[in-house]
Amino acid sequence: MNVVIVDVCGGNLRSVEKAVATAGGQAVVVTRDPDVVRKADKVIVPGQGAFGAFTRGLAERSLEEPLREVIARGVPYLGICLGLQVLFDESEEQGPQRGLGLVAGKVVRFRPATHDLKVPHMGWNQVRRVAADPLGDAIADGAHVYFVHSYHVVPADRRVAVMDSDHGGAFCAAIRKDNMFAVQFHPEKSQKVGLALLERFVKS
Repeated sequence: MNVVIVDVCGGNLRSVEKAVATAGGQAVVVTRDPDVVRKADKVIVPGQGAFGAFTRGLAERSLEEPLREVIARGVPYLGICLGLQVLFDESEEQGPQRGLGLVAGKVVRFRPATHDLKVPHMGWNQVRRVAADPLGDAIADGAHVYFVHSYHVVPADRRVAVMDSDHGGAFCAAIRKDNMFAVQFHPEKSQKVGLALLERFVKS
């Protein structure tokens, strides 16, 4: 089983690669080669930083069309942080910036009503399961996972939401649409909880 981690703009690739290998990924490839992405059996798209830099990375490395092709073919997709956000129509970060438009909705900045809630939202926080999912169910309702983000997704159709979390109000922490599963938190930084999710992805 060929698990491809897509190198869009650097970032935390080594941490993701190590976590996937620990979770049981036998043939893990980190690549920015469009042809390698096209041949993937499973695809993981991690991302940290700014939405605009991420989409530019997709364009500059000619990765947008290969990703669209494998998703359209039904290849299991796991998005992490920006790998979630880029699936949506647009982000207001330095924008609006166009996303892939594979999930209807937008990406907006946290605007907490009280000053004690910091932006970026960083650190451990609970997730609440809002829908059953073969992959998402690897994480228990109420488990703590690790977040680092200033923006969050707002799906046009709430039925795609699998998990919520809270930072001055509920926000979507994970989505499922067809073969796409994506999370706002970082499984590779979430210790045993995150490894359980990665293990189910690579072994299912």
